[in-house]
Amino acid sequence: MAFADEEAENFDTYTISADGVVKSIDYDYTEKTDNPENISKQIVTVKITSGEFRGKEKVTNNMLTGNPVYEVFLKEGDRVLLVLESKNPKPSSLDEVEVYITDVRRAGTIYLYAFIFIAFLVAIGKRKGLLSLLSIIITVILIFILFVPLVLFNVSPVIAAIIISILSTAATMYLVSGFNQKSHAAVLGTVLSLIFAGALALISIKMGHLTGFMGEESVFLYTQRPDLNFTGIFAASMIIAALGALMDVSVSIASTINEIHVTDKNLSVMELFKSGMNVGRDIIGTMSNTLILVYLGNSMPLVLLSSNIDVGKFFNLNNVAGEVLSALVGSISLLACVPLTAIMSSYLIKRRQRKEEKA
Repeated sequence: MAFADEEAENFDTYTISADGVVKSIDYDYTEKTDNPENISKQIVTVKITSGEFRGKEKVTNNMLTGNPVYEVFLKEGDRVLLVLESKNPKPSSLDEVEVYITDVRRAGTIYLYAFIFIAFLVAIGKRKGLLSLLSIIITVILIFILFVPLVLFNVSPVIAAIIISILSTAATMYLVSGFNQKSHAAVLGTVLSLIFAGALALISIKMGHLTGFMGEESVFLYTQRPDLNFTGIFAASMIIAALGALMDVSVSIASTINEIHVTDKNLSVMELFKSGMNVGRDIIGTMSNTLILVYLGNSMPLVLLSSNIDVGKFFNLNNVAGEVLSALVGSISLLACVPLTAIMSSYLIKRRQRKEEKA
């Protein structure tokens, strides 16, 4: 274990991160009562579970300010993240080290629910479930390995979002549905809808005078990288947020038109298109509702805030206007996806039929 030099010139302090588990807790009260609101700090015995001092215990304080945003009320057995500080870059004993608890470790819960999700996906989806899982992994990799570096190197976030969305769409469609006309149509319908969504997003941001700062994360990123295009990043988030729903709609319509064609190969392009539109009208009601509910669910504190503020002022807030426009951009692009996929699917399927008949 080597302590990282953090502002050593000013403070001669060396730090390193570690994991730990809470072994016991004592309390310091502002008043000698059992009311938790009067507790000013927890005196915590923590066992270090990683690094050079693994297995050793240290007593530290967990200060409580009464603000739930910035504090964690610990319990025995909690797994925590630690910061170890020392004046010595290579401390020989724990006596030379100050231990601070920075947060509760939440990774275990994430791993558990990820396992449950994968188990359900494979158990219910079988082979297609495995392929879907692979497509999800590819999408996540594309975001972290391609999208993030492109944006950090000041490539247009919208262009970067469309690039990774196209690659994710192609990977998902061809893995799950195979390399055929149905998948081609679904990919084309999704891609065209994404481009349309990108244009809508940029126009909405400009017309709405949105800043792109939608939360504390944006502000923190600005302090680190003020050179980034934050309105572009916000537009890219709109595109990526709509991607899943667009793929769902496009593959549903393409699959339906393909099945109708298999049943009656005498139907014309226009007749297939009309059938696809009929199916699309049934889909868009629930899918648009899904998108709106996703955005509302993610913005519930803002929704609750609306009860304490004038409605006009509420919808004029940057965060509120941004969330509403995100939902509307996603929903409009979803509506556009229906005719785009229907016409693409009808045309490609009939073109394949004509080629087969000539052969």
